[in-house]
Amino acid sequence: MSKHIDFINPADPSTIPKFVDSLPILPVAIAKAHKDYPRKSYYEMTMLKARHRFHKQFPFSTVWGYNGLVPGPTIEAKKDQSTFVKYMNKLPTKHFLPVDTTLHSVSDSPEVRSVVHLHGAHVDWESDGHPEAWYTQNYEVTGPKFKREVHEYTNHQPATTLWYHDHTMGMTRLNVYAGLAGFYLLRDSLEERLNLPSGQYEIPLMVQDKSFNEDGSLFYPDAPPFPVTVHPSVTPGFDGNTIIVNGKVWPYLRVEPRKYRFRILNSSNGRAYIIRLANNQPMIQIGTDGGFLTAPNEITSAELHPSERIDIIIDFSNLAGEHITLINDDLDTDEHTSMIMQFRVDLPLKREDTSEIPVKLAEDMGMHESHAHTVRNLPLSASTDQYGRPMLLLNNRMYHDPATEKPSLDSIEIWNIINTTPFPHPIHVHLVQFKILERRPFDVQRYRNEGILMFTGEPEEPRDYERGWKDTVKVDPGTVTKIIMHWKEHTGNYIWHCHILEHEDHDMMRPIRVIPDAHPVQPPHIDEHKQH
Repeated sequence: MSKHIDFINPADPSTIPKFVDSLPILPVAIAKAHKDYPRKSYYEMTMLKARHRFHKQFPFSTVWGYNGLVPGPTIEAKKDQSTFVKYMNKLPTKHFLPVDTTLHSVSDSPEVRSVVHLHGAHVDWESDGHPEAWYTQNYEVTGPKFKREVHEYTNHQPATTLWYHDHTMGMTRLNVYAGLAGFYLLRDSLEERLNLPSGQYEIPLMVQDKSFNEDGSLFYPDAPPFPVTVHPSVTPGFDGNTIIVNGKVWPYLRVEPRKYRFRILNSSNGRAYIIRLANNQPMIQIGTDGGFLTAPNEITSAELHPSERIDIIIDFSNLAGEHITLINDDLDTDEHTSMIMQFRVDLPLKREDTSEIPVKLAEDMGMHESHAHTVRNLPLSASTDQYGRPMLLLNNRMYHDPATEKPSLDSIEIWNIINTTPFPHPIHVHLVQFKILERRPFDVQRYRNEGILMFTGEPEEPRDYERGWKDTVKVDPGTVTKIIMHWKEHTGNYIWHCHILEHEDHDMMRPIRVIPDAHPVQPPHIDEHKQH
């Protein structure tokens, strides 16, 4: 696969040899002793400017990383045992990527700010990493929603793959691209009983795309591909021309002929992946964003949009001596971005593989549509900002407009997310894990012109790989995507947004205010909310 090339230009993927770097196994964060917190529960993460080599034949690149690492150290936590994390900003005062000062709260705030969101966590809002809870170096300047220096993650949710990343208002696309992201693995007693592949046979994979300048520095565009009066300017989206896994460009992993568990995260700014093994061997899915499925699910491919996770087992038992590429089948790829990494089944089997693929995983804790207190119709629409740039909106409002989504504590809500735009959006809702009920095509023009929701086809069930608990959902163009969620345990200020980071930074984000219980237990009959 890697032909000899005399000159390697990091800016030109056709000159970059693939599968020459070994996949980094990410380090696990080590707790620090602290008199105010229980033993082994307190962590410190320092955001630092650092140098990172993305490919053994590249020069070093400037990055920003948690503890100077890209990706950051993996935090391991246990269900119902609190984890306390202090994320300290020791970043420079100037950004090394192009800052658009016209975006919400950027023009009148310090250039470099940070706040960390634990994506998928069920947590009090003051520890949720609200985009307006940002702070500068040593907390000298803090945003209007800043409340605490130490985040408390209570971990009252099932075992799953979470991730922590920067969530600063108007700056998320730049800070995450710079390297501010890491895994947070939550474990529970069910996982311990399941006898899944573990230890060195359980490997988190953080998949991103990046582009580079010729000198090996990270490239990020300072203008959209059409003329605008603002410079630097946010772009409507950005796809890098190389694929990075765990901080390396097109790496390889040597494996034994046995079962491995991979927790795969799409942490790209905007790129989608349809993952598949090049030999078309099935993968066994055991989990989604929010934890284990009720039973293993055999799949040959799965689509992952930004921030979506999938937990899979790959069995290499009968593949000794083979090299298998992990492919990206998404339409928006080329000969380079269609490849993710390579597995080399060339290690001897150390010992008999006694791990299992259980017949049953988690108990089914579904929600019933008839229990919903509230049904919301929430359009995704395209608009234009004051500089003539395209701007995408949730519920036809900008971020700073008053909150319209005010769920009541301990209520169940159904959201019909109505995509009137011509492309998909991965919609992420903070605080909750939800279930996807259906997607249904509708007459976009009629809805735009008259506000009438007219369905044009039958409901489509969730795809086979997205039937578990989710916190991010692909909302297809021209469809109504219906999700159901239970707002429990916490009140306060949360948000929902598109997880294409360029969209999120340019106002495709809205506040959620979870209010104290204001509902009767018996909801009004659901028929009242039926559409045409």
